[in-house]
Amino acid sequence: MQNIEIIQQFSPIRSTSSLRQIAQDATAEYVIISTKPTEYSLGMNALERMAHVADDTGALMLYSDYYTMTNGKREQHPVIDLQEGALRDDFDFGGLLLLRTSALRDFVASDPTDYKYAGVYAMRLYMQRCGMVFHLNEYLYTEEELDTRKSGEKQFDYVNPRNREVQIEMERACTEHLRKIGAAVDTTVRKEPDFTEGTFPVEASVIIPVFNRVKTIADAVRSALSQKTSFPYNVIVVDNHSTDGTTEILSELKQELEQISLEDGTETSAQSNSNSNSSRPTPHSSLITITPDRTDLGIGGCWNEAIYSDHCGRFAVQLDSDDLYSSPDTLQSIVDCFHEKKAAMVIGSYRMCDFDLNTLPPGIIDHREWTDENGPNNALRINGLGAPRAFFTPLLRKVGFPNTSYGEDYALGLHFSRHHRIGRIYDELYLCRRWGGNSDAALSIDRINANNQYKDKLRTIELRARLRMNSK
Repeated sequence: MQNIEIIQQFSPIRSTSSLRQIAQDATAEYVIISTKPTEYSLGMNALERMAHVADDTGALMLYSDYYTMTNGKREQHPVIDLQEGALRDDFDFGGLLLLRTSALRDFVASDPTDYKYAGVYAMRLYMQRCGMVFHLNEYLYTEEELDTRKSGEKQFDYVNPRNREVQIEMERACTEHLRKIGAAVDTTVRKEPDFTEGTFPVEASVIIPVFNRVKTIADAVRSALSQKTSFPYNVIVVDNHSTDGTTEILSELKQELEQISLEDGTETSAQSNSNSNSSRPTPHSSLITITPDRTDLGIGGCWNEAIYSDHCGRFAVQLDSDDLYSSPDTLQSIVDCFHEKKAAMVIGSYRMCDFDLNTLPPGIIDHREWTDENGPNNALRINGLGAPRAFFTPLLRKVGFPNTSYGEDYALGLHFSRHHRIGRIYDELYLCRRWGGNSDAALSIDRINANNQYKDKLRTIELRARLRMNSK
């Protein structure tokens, strides 16, 4: 086709220098570039269709749905529309991008930064700023799929220490984009929470939403109740109408702890502490279970049941129902960090492990890409912020969790980072156990797309909020 040019490259295009060379060599109206090290098979009239749609829409960059060929089996691989807040550098455009040559030349002329890894990322952010990136919902080509890992294994590639140099470049490109559109956060201006605000029954609450985790809930509760602190705390389990025996296990735990308390002469009301290293409770902790009246709650809705209850402490600290704290000192470390950093939210680090606590790749997820100087801006680029998450309850109650079971904590991380400091703990605090029952161990492409689309929507909401904040 006369107005499209395919320029042969021996490796995927990533750098600014490669894009400059293409812009210089291209003679056609459009160029097609490949961003993946794989083989492609074009569908019928695929290039003609791309060019016609780009002509009709005025698109500067166009991408399409595609097929994947895995071990000889071809499957549909739909992709999602690009929202204004879709700033993550791992957005799935597929491997083939059609670029308007004049727009590519404008980009390389306007951005003198010589990116080694983030060239294509910076280029598509430029196209986004111009508002002319178009998703064509048609399967126009087939990619040979080379990465056959499950979604749960791919999920943490971006925090692998071996990719640190790449991540630094990506952060630089994203931050520059935010500055150019007026959405960057000034991290030198941070609001400090008033930790004397409000009256609470305990200093901290460990909150565990649970639904059908008969295999793991006892371990999680015992892990929470094993914490050694200088302050009183409780553990609030929100049982979302489990049907697999989880409810019965929680009842047995409470009875067991009551009996221990009676034997020790400790006054409790079905509330006490169980230590994984000791059979005796400590006197300043308690176990509370809540069963919501509603039956339409996700994880976020269960959190709301806990934080708005009279039982919730000054600080609300997360523990998933199939995970564990790494040591009895985790809760103390988190509360200390609130006071040291004057933070509205604290996020720790965790280790990926199997059900027997053997370390799984990539090991410790510490999110060292977060810095006090630029973390709130970089948060719009990455897909997660770390665990465990903890919140100053008075501020959390003003916002509340979205009633979802995915991204609810990320939404709050974005919100709080807009105005407040987020304290980071880079030591391991948490064990994230991967097992067959994990809800995100192996997701379908439709589920992955739905999750990504929702998080992109959260970024869009936050982006618009920051634009409004900065315009004032």
